[in-house]
Amino acid sequence: MFALLTWFVKPLALLSPIIIVAYVASSTGHYYIRLGMFVGCLAITGATGGFVAFGMSLVGMMYDVNHAVGSGFYMIASRVLDITIEVEGEEHLQTRPLVMIGNHQSMLDLMWLGRMFPKQASIMAKKSIQWNPLLGPWMNMSGSVFIDRGNTAHAHRSLEAAGEGMKARRTSIFIFAEGTRHSTEVPSMLPFKKGAFHLAVKGGIPIVPVVCENYWRLYRKGIFGSGVIKIKVLPPVPTAGLTTEDVTSLTTRVRDQMLDALREISVGVSSDKTVIAEDAKAPGVVDPPVTSAESKSREDTASAAPVTTSNSDTSSVSGSDARKEGSEAGTETEEDEGMVLVGRP
Repeated sequence: MFALLTWFVKPLALLSPIIIVAYVASSTGHYYIRLGMFVGCLAITGATGGFVAFGMSLVGMMYDVNHAVGSGFYMIASRVLDITIEVEGEEHLQTRPLVMIGNHQSMLDLMWLGRMFPKQASIMAKKSIQWNPLLGPWMNMSGSVFIDRGNTAHAHRSLEAAGEGMKARRTSIFIFAEGTRHSTEVPSMLPFKKGAFHLAVKGGIPIVPVVCENYWRLYRKGIFGSGVIKIKVLPPVPTAGLTTEDVTSLTTRVRDQMLDALREISVGVSSDKTVIAEDAKAPGVVDPPVTSAESKSREDTASAAPVTTSNSDTSSVSGSDARKEGSEAGTETEEDEGMVLVGRP
Protein backbone atom coordinates (compact mmCIF):
# COMPACT_ATOMS: atom_id res chain seq x y z
CA MET A 1 0.00 0.00 0.00
CA PHE A 2 2.79 2.39 0.94
CA ALA A 3 4.64 1.58 -2.26
CA LEU A 4 1.49 2.32 -4.25
CA LEU A 5 1.08 5.71 -2.60
CA THR A 6 4.74 6.49 -3.22
CA TRP A 7 4.36 5.53 -6.87
CA PHE A 8 1.42 7.96 -7.18
CA VAL A 9 2.58 10.86 -5.01
CA LYS A 10 6.21 11.12 -6.12
CA PRO A 11 5.51 12.04 -9.77
CA LEU A 12 2.81 14.44 -8.59
CA ALA A 13 5.28 16.17 -6.27
CA LEU A 14 7.75 16.50 -9.10
CA LEU A 15 5.14 17.93 -11.45
CA SER A 16 3.47 20.29 -8.97
CA PRO A 17 5.98 23.16 -9.44
CA ILE A 18 5.42 22.96 -13.19
CA ILE A 19 1.64 22.99 -12.70
CA ILE A 20 1.86 25.97 -10.35
CA VAL A 21 4.11 27.93 -12.70
CA ALA A 22 1.82 27.18 -15.64
CA TYR A 23 -1.21 28.37 -13.68
CA VAL A 24 0.49 31.55 -12.56
CA ALA A 25 1.59 32.25 -16.12
CA SER A 26 -1.95 31.81 -17.45
CA SER A 27 -4.22 34.83 -17.74
CA THR A 28 -6.69 33.32 -15.28
CA GLY A 29 -4.03 32.64 -12.70
CA HIS A 30 -2.54 36.09 -13.17
CA TYR A 31 -5.97 37.69 -12.66
CA TYR A 32 -6.77 35.87 -9.42
CA ILE A 33 -3.31 36.37 -7.98
CA ARG A 34 -3.47 40.12 -8.56
CA LEU A 35 -7.04 40.20 -7.28
CA GLY A 36 -5.80 38.52 -4.11
CA MET A 37 -3.04 41.11 -3.83
CA PHE A 38 -5.62 43.89 -4.16
CA VAL A 39 -7.84 42.38 -1.47
CA GLY A 40 -4.77 41.92 0.72
CA CYS A 41 -3.99 45.62 0.43
CA LEU A 42 -7.58 46.37 1.43
CA ALA A 43 -7.32 44.06 4.43
CA ILE A 44 -4.09 45.67 5.64
CA THR A 45 -5.53 49.15 5.22
CA GLY A 46 -8.78 48.16 6.91
CA ALA A 47 -7.01 46.65 9.91
CA THR A 48 -4.89 49.74 10.51
CA GLY A 49 -7.45 52.26 9.28
CA GLY A 50 -9.88 51.47 12.07
CA PHE A 51 -7.35 52.56 14.68
CA VAL A 52 -6.46 55.65 12.64
CA ALA A 53 -10.13 56.61 12.32
CA PHE A 54 -10.71 56.15 16.04
CA GLY A 55 -7.72 58.29 16.97
CA MET A 56 -8.51 61.04 14.48
CA SER A 57 -12.16 61.21 15.54
CA LEU A 58 -11.09 61.67 19.16
CA VAL A 59 -9.08 64.78 18.28
CA GLY A 60 -11.78 66.30 16.05
CA MET A 61 -10.31 65.25 12.70
CA MET A 62 -13.03 62.87 11.54
CA TYR A 63 -13.43 64.64 8.20
CA ASP A 64 -9.77 63.96 7.40
CA VAL A 65 -10.07 60.21 8.01
CA ASN A 66 -10.90 59.27 4.42
CA HIS A 67 -8.01 61.38 3.12
CA ALA A 68 -5.51 59.83 5.52
CA VAL A 69 -6.58 56.21 5.17
CA GLY A 70 -7.25 56.51 1.44
CA SER A 71 -3.78 57.94 0.85
CA GLY A 72 -2.30 55.06 2.81
CA PHE A 73 -4.22 52.51 0.77
CA TYR A 74 -3.10 54.09 -2.50
CA MET A 75 0.55 54.16 -1.40
CA ILE A 76 0.44 50.43 -0.66
CA ALA A 77 -1.72 49.23 -3.55
CA SER A 78 -0.01 51.32 -6.23
CA ARG A 79 3.35 49.78 -5.40
CA VAL A 80 2.08 46.24 -5.02
CA LEU A 81 0.02 46.30 -8.23
CA ASP A 82 2.20 48.72 -10.25
CA ILE A 83 -0.76 50.99 -10.99
CA THR A 84 -0.26 54.76 -11.03
CA ILE A 85 -3.05 57.31 -10.81
CA GLU A 86 -2.46 60.63 -12.60
CA VAL A 87 -4.78 63.48 -11.60
CA GLU A 88 -5.44 66.55 -13.75
CA GLY A 89 -7.23 69.56 -12.30
CA GLU A 90 -6.65 68.64 -8.66
CA GLU A 91 -6.69 72.34 -7.77
CA HIS A 92 -10.48 72.34 -8.22
CA LEU A 93 -10.78 70.22 -5.07
CA GLN A 94 -9.23 72.79 -2.77
CA THR A 95 -12.31 74.99 -2.33
CA ARG A 96 -14.90 73.85 0.22
CA PRO A 97 -17.66 72.90 0.53
CA LEU A 98 -18.13 70.83 -2.64
CA VAL A 99 -20.36 68.04 -3.88
CA MET A 100 -17.96 65.79 -5.79
CA ILE A 101 -19.57 63.59 -8.45
CA GLY A 102 -17.71 60.58 -9.87
CA ASN A 103 -18.27 57.80 -12.41
CA HIS A 104 -18.25 54.26 -11.05
CA GLN A 105 -16.69 51.28 -12.87
CA SER A 106 -15.54 48.68 -10.34
CA MET A 107 -13.93 48.13 -6.97
CA LEU A 108 -10.67 49.35 -8.53
CA ASP A 109 -12.16 52.84 -8.15
CA LEU A 110 -11.00 52.66 -4.54
CA MET A 111 -7.47 53.26 -5.80
CA TRP A 112 -8.18 56.56 -7.52
CA LEU A 113 -10.41 57.63 -4.66
CA GLY A 114 -7.49 57.07 -2.32
CA ARG A 115 -5.24 59.08 -4.60
CA MET A 116 -7.49 62.15 -5.02
CA PHE A 117 -9.71 62.23 -1.93
CA PRO A 118 -9.24 65.68 -0.33
CA LYS A 119 -9.11 66.65 3.31
CA GLN A 120 -12.28 67.73 5.12
CA ALA A 121 -14.47 65.46 3.02
CA SER A 122 -16.78 62.51 3.60
CA ILE A 123 -18.78 60.06 1.52
CA MET A 124 -22.44 59.20 1.03
CA ALA A 125 -23.62 55.67 1.81
CA LYS A 126 -26.85 53.79 2.45
CA LYS A 127 -28.18 54.14 5.97
CA SER A 128 -28.08 50.40 6.71
CA ILE A 129 -24.27 50.54 6.65
CA GLN A 130 -24.44 52.82 9.67
CA TRP A 131 -25.32 49.79 11.80
CA ASN A 132 -23.01 47.28 10.09
CA PRO A 133 -20.67 45.89 12.78
CA LEU A 134 -17.65 46.04 10.45
CA LEU A 135 -18.25 49.17 8.39
CA GLY A 136 -20.57 51.11 10.68
CA PRO A 137 -17.99 52.32 13.22
CA TRP A 138 -15.61 53.33 10.42
CA MET A 139 -18.35 55.20 8.55
CA ASN A 140 -19.48 57.05 11.66
CA MET A 141 -15.94 57.98 12.60
CA SER A 142 -15.30 59.47 9.15
CA GLY A 143 -18.35 61.76 9.12
CA SER A 144 -20.30 59.90 6.44
CA VAL A 145 -23.71 61.06 5.23
CA PHE A 146 -26.22 58.23 5.33
CA ILE A 147 -29.10 57.90 2.87
CA ASP A 148 -32.41 56.40 3.98
CA ARG A 149 -34.02 54.67 1.00
CA GLY A 150 -37.47 55.37 2.40
CA ASN A 151 -38.53 58.71 0.95
CA THR A 152 -40.74 60.94 3.12
CA ALA A 153 -42.35 64.35 3.30
CA HIS A 154 -39.27 65.48 5.23
CA ALA A 155 -36.95 64.78 2.29
CA HIS A 156 -36.51 68.42 1.32
CA ARG A 157 -35.75 69.50 4.88
CA SER A 158 -33.33 66.59 5.33
CA LEU A 159 -31.30 67.47 2.25
CA GLU A 160 -31.34 71.14 3.16
CA ALA A 161 -30.08 70.30 6.66
CA ALA A 162 -27.28 68.17 5.22
CA GLY A 163 -26.25 70.98 2.87
CA GLU A 164 -26.34 73.57 5.64
CA GLY A 165 -24.24 71.29 7.83
CA MET A 166 -21.64 70.96 5.07
CA LYS A 167 -21.52 74.74 4.65
CA ALA A 168 -21.23 75.36 8.39
CA ARG A 169 -18.38 72.86 8.75
CA ARG A 170 -16.89 73.71 5.34
CA THR A 171 -16.74 70.03 4.44
CA SER A 172 -17.24 68.31 1.09
CA ILE A 173 -18.89 65.05 0.07
CA PHE A 174 -18.23 62.48 -2.66
CA ILE A 175 -21.03 60.61 -4.44
CA PHE A 176 -21.17 58.11 -7.32
CA ALA A 177 -24.05 59.63 -9.28
CA GLU A 178 -24.71 56.49 -11.35
CA GLY A 179 -25.55 54.64 -8.16
CA THR A 180 -24.02 51.33 -9.26
CA ARG A 181 -21.03 49.93 -11.14
CA HIS A 182 -20.87 50.23 -14.91
CA SER A 183 -17.93 48.87 -16.90
CA THR A 184 -17.90 48.35 -20.67
CA GLU A 185 -15.33 48.45 -23.45
CA VAL A 186 -16.95 51.63 -24.77
CA PRO A 187 -16.53 54.70 -22.53
CA SER A 188 -20.04 55.39 -21.28
CA MET A 189 -22.04 56.13 -18.15
CA LEU A 190 -25.42 55.13 -16.80
CA PRO A 191 -28.15 57.74 -16.25
CA PHE A 192 -27.48 59.75 -13.12
CA LYS A 193 -29.53 59.58 -9.95
CA LYS A 194 -30.55 63.04 -8.84
CA GLY A 195 -30.09 62.87 -5.06
CA ALA A 196 -26.62 64.44 -5.20
CA PHE A 197 -27.90 67.29 -7.35
CA HIS A 198 -30.81 68.00 -5.02
CA LEU A 199 -28.31 68.14 -2.16
CA ALA A 200 -26.10 70.60 -4.06
CA VAL A 201 -28.98 72.82 -5.16
CA LYS A 202 -30.65 72.98 -1.76
CA GLY A 203 -27.35 73.89 -0.12
CA GLY A 204 -26.18 76.20 -2.91
CA ILE A 205 -23.00 74.10 -3.00
CA PRO A 206 -20.84 73.89 -6.16
CA ILE A 207 -20.59 70.54 -7.94
CA VAL A 208 -17.16 69.27 -8.98
CA PRO A 209 -17.25 66.40 -11.51
CA VAL A 210 -14.41 63.88 -11.09
CA VAL A 211 -13.94 61.65 -14.14
CA CYS A 212 -11.92 58.43 -14.20
CA GLU A 213 -10.90 57.18 -17.63
CA ASN A 214 -12.34 53.92 -18.96
CA TYR A 215 -9.87 51.29 -17.72
CA TRP A 216 -11.48 48.29 -19.45
CA ARG A 217 -8.09 47.54 -21.01
CA LEU A 218 -6.56 47.33 -17.54
CA TYR A 219 -9.21 45.69 -15.40
CA ARG A 220 -12.26 43.54 -16.09
CA LYS A 221 -13.32 39.97 -15.37
CA GLY A 222 -10.30 37.78 -16.13
CA ILE A 223 -7.96 40.73 -16.75
CA PHE A 224 -5.99 42.63 -14.11
CA GLY A 225 -3.03 44.47 -15.56
CA SER A 226 -0.75 47.31 -14.51
CA GLY A 227 -0.25 50.79 -15.90
CA VAL A 228 -1.51 54.35 -15.59
CA ILE A 229 -5.09 55.46 -14.90
CA LYS A 230 -5.95 59.08 -15.64
CA ILE A 231 -8.34 61.19 -13.57
CA LYS A 232 -9.68 64.55 -14.70
CA VAL A 233 -11.24 66.94 -12.18
CA LEU A 234 -13.49 69.41 -13.98
CA PRO A 235 -14.06 73.03 -12.89
CA PRO A 236 -16.81 73.61 -10.30
CA VAL A 237 -20.37 73.93 -11.56
CA PRO A 238 -22.14 76.65 -9.52
CA THR A 239 -25.59 75.96 -8.10
CA ALA A 240 -26.28 79.29 -6.38
CA GLY A 241 -29.69 80.62 -7.37
CA LEU A 242 -30.93 77.28 -8.73
CA THR A 243 -34.14 75.63 -7.53
CA THR A 244 -35.65 72.16 -7.58
CA GLU A 245 -37.03 72.90 -11.04
CA ASP A 246 -33.46 73.20 -12.35
CA VAL A 247 -32.26 69.83 -11.03
CA THR A 248 -33.10 67.81 -14.15
CA SER A 249 -31.32 70.18 -16.54
CA LEU A 250 -28.38 70.49 -14.14
CA THR A 251 -28.07 66.71 -13.93
CA THR A 252 -28.09 66.37 -17.71
CA ARG A 253 -25.55 69.17 -18.16
CA VAL A 254 -23.08 67.74 -15.64
CA ARG A 255 -23.42 64.23 -17.04
CA ASP A 256 -22.74 65.47 -20.58
CA GLN A 257 -19.62 67.30 -19.38
CA MET A 258 -18.39 64.16 -17.64
CA LEU A 259 -19.11 61.96 -20.65
CA ASP A 260 -17.15 64.29 -22.93
CA ALA A 261 -14.21 64.23 -20.50
CA LEU A 262 -14.45 60.44 -20.18
CA ARG A 263 -14.13 60.00 -23.92
CA GLU A 264 -11.32 62.55 -24.08
CA ILE A 265 -9.05 60.90 -21.50
CA SER A 266 -9.82 57.23 -22.21
CA VAL A 267 -7.11 55.29 -24.03
CA GLY A 268 -7.65 53.58 -27.38
CA VAL A 269 -11.18 54.70 -28.21
CA SER A 270 -11.87 54.12 -31.91
CA SER A 271 -14.07 56.39 -33.99
CA ASP A 272 -16.80 53.73 -34.19
CA LYS A 273 -16.88 53.41 -30.42
CA THR A 274 -16.92 57.18 -30.05
CA VAL A 275 -20.15 57.29 -32.05
CA ILE A 276 -21.66 54.67 -29.75
CA ALA A 277 -20.57 56.66 -26.70
CA GLU A 278 -22.14 59.78 -28.20
CA ASP A 279 -25.47 57.95 -28.34
CA ALA A 280 -25.11 57.23 -24.63
CA LYS A 281 -25.66 60.92 -23.92
CA ALA A 282 -29.38 60.64 -24.59
CA PRO A 283 -30.62 59.19 -21.26
CA GLY A 284 -28.96 61.79 -19.03
CA VAL A 285 -31.19 61.29 -16.01
CA VAL A 286 -33.31 58.53 -14.59
CA ASP A 287 -36.63 60.24 -15.21
CA PRO A 288 -37.62 62.59 -18.09
CA PRO A 289 -37.51 66.37 -17.78
CA VAL A 290 -40.46 68.05 -16.09
CA THR A 291 -42.81 69.28 -18.85
CA SER A 292 -46.11 69.86 -17.09
CA ALA A 293 -47.48 71.38 -13.91
CA GLU A 294 -48.44 67.93 -12.68
CA SER A 295 -44.95 66.56 -13.27
CA LYS A 296 -43.39 69.57 -11.57
CA SER A 297 -45.67 69.14 -8.57
CA ARG A 298 -44.73 65.49 -8.34
CA GLU A 299 -41.03 66.29 -8.42
CA ASP A 300 -41.41 69.03 -5.80
CA THR A 301 -42.91 66.51 -3.37
CA ALA A 302 -40.60 63.58 -4.15
CA SER A 303 -37.33 65.14 -5.22
CA ALA A 304 -34.85 63.79 -2.72
CA ALA A 305 -33.95 61.12 -0.22
CA PRO A 306 -33.71 61.84 3.49
CA VAL A 307 -30.18 61.84 4.78
CA THR A 308 -28.46 61.63 8.12
CA THR A 309 -24.94 62.53 9.01
CA SER A 310 -22.80 61.01 11.68
CA ASN A 311 -22.95 64.24 13.67
CA SER A 312 -26.71 64.53 14.07
CA ASP A 313 -28.16 65.61 10.68
CA THR A 314 -30.83 62.92 10.98
CA SER A 315 -34.17 61.99 9.49
CA SER A 316 -35.64 58.50 9.52
CA VAL A 317 -39.37 58.91 8.93
CA SER A 318 -40.74 56.44 6.38
CA GLY A 319 -43.79 56.64 4.06
CA SER A 320 -46.04 54.24 2.23
CA ASP A 321 -44.91 55.53 -1.18
CA ALA A 322 -41.20 55.35 -0.35
CA ARG A 323 -40.05 53.09 -3.17
CA LYS A 324 -42.00 54.86 -5.87
CA GLU A 325 -40.89 58.33 -4.87
CA GLY A 326 -37.31 57.30 -4.23
CA SER A 327 -36.55 56.84 -7.90
CA GLU A 328 -36.39 60.55 -8.56
CA ALA A 329 -34.16 61.18 -5.59
CA GLY A 330 -31.57 58.65 -6.63
CA THR A 331 -32.33 56.18 -3.85
CA GLU A 332 -34.38 53.51 -5.56
CA THR A 333 -32.43 50.37 -4.74
CA GLU A 334 -29.59 49.18 -2.60
CA GLU A 335 -27.12 49.90 -5.37
CA ASP A 336 -28.83 53.12 -6.48
CA GLU A 337 -27.53 55.33 -3.70
CA GLY A 338 -24.24 56.69 -4.97
CA MET A 339 -22.22 54.57 -2.59
CA VAL A 340 -18.49 54.79 -2.49
CA LEU A 341 -18.05 51.46 -0.76
CA VAL A 342 -17.65 48.73 -3.35
CA GLY A 343 -18.11 45.06 -2.56
CA ARG A 344 -17.69 43.25 -5.87
CA PRO A 345 -15.22 43.37 -8.81
